[in-house]
Amino acid sequence: MLYSAALATLLATPSASAQEAQSTQNAPELEVIEVSGIRGSLSSALLEKRDSNNLVEVIKAVDIGKLPDQNLAEVLENVTGIQITRTAGVGTGVQIRGTNANRTEINGVSTVGSGTGRSGINFEDVSAGIIAEVEVTKASEAKTIEGSVGGTINLKTIRPLQLSDTLATLRVQGENSSLSDDSGLKPRISGTFGDNWYTDLGTFGVVISANYAEQEATAFRPRSDRDNSVASNSGANSAQEFDFLPIQFFVQDYDNYESETINIASSIEWAPNDNTKLYFDAVINDQERREESSRVQASGVSDLISESIPTEFENVNFGVIDGQNLGSIQAAVKGVIPVEDGGADPNLRFSGDTNSRLTRSEIFRIGGEWQGDNLKINIEASSSKSDTTTPSFNSTLNFINPNVASNASNENGTPFQYDLTGGSLAFGIASGEANAPTSAQLLDPSNTVLRDVEIGKSTAKNREDAFRTDFSYYFDSIITSVDFGYRYSKTSSVQDTVISSIGLRNMSDSPSGDLFSELLIAGPTNFNDADGRELFVRDYLQLNPEIVANDQDNALAILQSAIDTIGGSIALNAPTSSSDGFFDIEEKTNALYVQANFEYHMFRGNFGARYLKTDVKSVGNSTTTDANGNNLVSQITTTGDYDFLLPRVNLSVDLTDDIVIRSGWGKDIRRPDFDDLSTSFTFDTSPNPAVAIGNPNLVPEEVTSFDLSAEWYFAQASVLSVGIFHKKRSNLHVSQQEDPSEDSTTGYRDLTDPCEAGGIYNPIADINVFGPDIGVGVCVPFATTINDTGETTQKGIEIAVQYDLAGFEDDLGWASGFGIIANYTKQEFSGGEAFDTATSRANDIFALTTGIEGINVTRVQGLTDLSENAYNFTLYYEKYGLSARARYTWREAYRSEDFGSTTSFPWGFPVVQEDRGQLNASISYDINEQFNVGIEAVNLTESDITQSCVNEGGLLCYQGLTERRITLGASYRF
Repeated sequence: MLYSAALATLLATPSASAQEAQSTQNAPELEVIEVSGIRGSLSSALLEKRDSNNLVEVIKAVDIGKLPDQNLAEVLENVTGIQITRTAGVGTGVQIRGTNANRTEINGVSTVGSGTGRSGINFEDVSAGIIAEVEVTKASEAKTIEGSVGGTINLKTIRPLQLSDTLATLRVQGENSSLSDDSGLKPRISGTFGDNWYTDLGTFGVVISANYAEQEATAFRPRSDRDNSVASNSGANSAQEFDFLPIQFFVQDYDNYESETINIASSIEWAPNDNTKLYFDAVINDQERREESSRVQASGVSDLISESIPTEFENVNFGVIDGQNLGSIQAAVKGVIPVEDGGADPNLRFSGDTNSRLTRSEIFRIGGEWQGDNLKINIEASSSKSDTTTPSFNSTLNFINPNVASNASNENGTPFQYDLTGGSLAFGIASGEANAPTSAQLLDPSNTVLRDVEIGKSTAKNREDAFRTDFSYYFDSIITSVDFGYRYSKTSSVQDTVISSIGLRNMSDSPSGDLFSELLIAGPTNFNDADGRELFVRDYLQLNPEIVANDQDNALAILQSAIDTIGGSIALNAPTSSSDGFFDIEEKTNALYVQANFEYHMFRGNFGARYLKTDVKSVGNSTTTDANGNNLVSQITTTGDYDFLLPRVNLSVDLTDDIVIRSGWGKDIRRPDFDDLSTSFTFDTSPNPAVAIGNPNLVPEEVTSFDLSAEWYFAQASVLSVGIFHKKRSNLHVSQQEDPSEDSTTGYRDLTDPCEAGGIYNPIADINVFGPDIGVGVCVPFATTINDTGETTQKGIEIAVQYDLAGFEDDLGWASGFGIIANYTKQEFSGGEAFDTATSRANDIFALTTGIEGINVTRVQGLTDLSENAYNFTLYYEKYGLSARARYTWREAYRSEDFGSTTSFPWGFPVVQEDRGQLNASISYDINEQFNVGIEAVNLTESDITQSCVNEGGLLCYQGLTERRITLGASYRF
């Protein structure tokens, strides 16, 4: 492999002065492209980190289109202070220093996402195959665009004028997922071509990278709710000598996501002379991400808590929340849930979630730079947009047990068996019960009826257009240069909720499955593949996701015909735009900055300030009713503005040739997510999800950051660094959920509007177990976002070591190919005045565990997705054409809002995702200088995800049984 020996020398010498950098600014940075292999990429990244005046982290591709991982979120997991969250085992979210409030750029251009957030483009939408370098800025400069709390991520593509030779590569791979029902390999193909030419008109350069990838990700997620109680003195048939938690609800969740992604990145550069360069960049991403998930639910179980007698219990310690010891209680872990008298409960339901996200994003940049003797000018215009459509066709079928006497209801009972011992949330049909259905009965369409149909085709259009001009004036003094500039941006988000939610609650409206049997197929039968469990629901029916996703109109016609055949009164309307779910928000920002760069002996750095003013215009709908009860929809436009002055200072001290001390101080803001500003909302037919309502009075968060670090570059491609960070945040955006009160005896909620006892009235939600009769209209939870009135603090320490044994080849021989990379992060969050409140049902349980009558348990909100401790350890080997890498990543437990198919929390608090580690590995071999073959593995040990309710190590309530992904491939460099 090619390796630049000059890197070792550069790492051992002080950085060049600003004036020297000016004189060489047009020279090709050949080492960025020419170094290859693990050791070369690490050396080049360290060189860039060391020469920076502020705190940055850099990851460079081992070779063209070959970052350490296939997924960009998983690439960033290599960086000290960064953890990630996953969906079905695939990295989708990134937390820098414990927060999701970050920015993502491509070649310095702000990106927009497919939803309503501010963090930029989805990492699953961009392939690592088109990215040459990832730079994470942890300490901002005055010229850094505002909007980040944790850091700014800049994804860089290859620059054509930096190429020394023609570049042409091709990479072909195939990926297999262990839990997929498709045993084949999903293809991934990427290629890059680049070159530059000297002509009479100057130097021209072109690079184009393209990537095509298919991926399937599967996860099995069983859930058990035990947020109810049976007191020892209750007189219930199931009562014990002690209080206990009975079974409230079961879900067997099968998540399957298939994606097809096309990425194209191209750059054209023209340098007509030594002082001038013009450029144009285009990055186009096109992703289809389709979900074909299914859920088996045991609903109505709560009606049996007085009759179902568990055969085994476990002790659950709820621990301490905000100084209140919540005590412990026994919880049911094994038993049978029989069918109640009358045969209505418990219900067996089959749901199919057929959702898609079709996103096309485009990032364009055009500009030029001119370098004079003392003045440098850069002018640039950019546009970043994302257009997303989310077609969906979700449905629920009720199983009508033919062995239970009919009660003219579309909810006939089915007995269940459960075994939650050994940390496995397992349940299934109680086949030993006399009225248990057989496999044939479960798969007979005539034993199912249609219960819910939800169809959607919502759209989201996000865009940012920007113009900026930057000037640098150079001096021959301690102040080496002054940077100043102006940036104008216009950002917009238009969300149109197109949805139709229809519930069929009466048998007279619920057609039997044999009337639409051409739409039905058996659900996946491999739910035990992840952990070998014996107890699960093997046989069930669902609407064929291929048909309902690809021919929605025909599927609707078939279901409507079935309803009409039985004389039903329900019309399955096609989805229409929801007036309550529409908003159009536009922001215009003018920003000015000035920054002085200095160098004096061992000291270098910069100081300056950024001033911004933002004008906001929001258009939404207001719905009222006239005297006849008809809806009247009118558009309401609101406007506002704000401005901030953001000072920033960075200092680097080259204490010796090998030791750099850094410090940074600065201020930044974080604007609210767009949906958090909108008062638009939509209802669900389920009574469990919280209705999300925006808050137009939200103001941006303010953050003051301080960094201090020391870096020791003690050997080639090696470093030891220690750093601390401290962030003060005010006006933190926090979620607040208000739950409806439930009667402590019956479990019933308020069924009329308004909801005096909490929550919001949902006119289309199924009453379910929250009322005495079947029907719709019930008070449900609602969630909103507020500014925390208290100040919060994030602080932590980051330790990293990178050590390469290449310098010991004479002593170690083949063993000199080894190297290690390790990092550890410890962080804390404190302060704030916003709090979560336990549900009324949870407070009834805490009254039993604490003996405090009328207790109301609250918890001061922390940051979700923040792990107090996390570390990475990577062992790599590179020699004789062999490259191998194994990385183990571990993060401590953290609060999470990812609780499966619901957005509400049974106990009123975000769940705790327990400690988890994951092992990834790769190995490749150079057949010759052009041809390389390799294999990569993600989640080798198939580490499970475990979630607990209330507190860490508390009540097990959710699991994620994830897969192993293996990728085989080869690459050729022409």
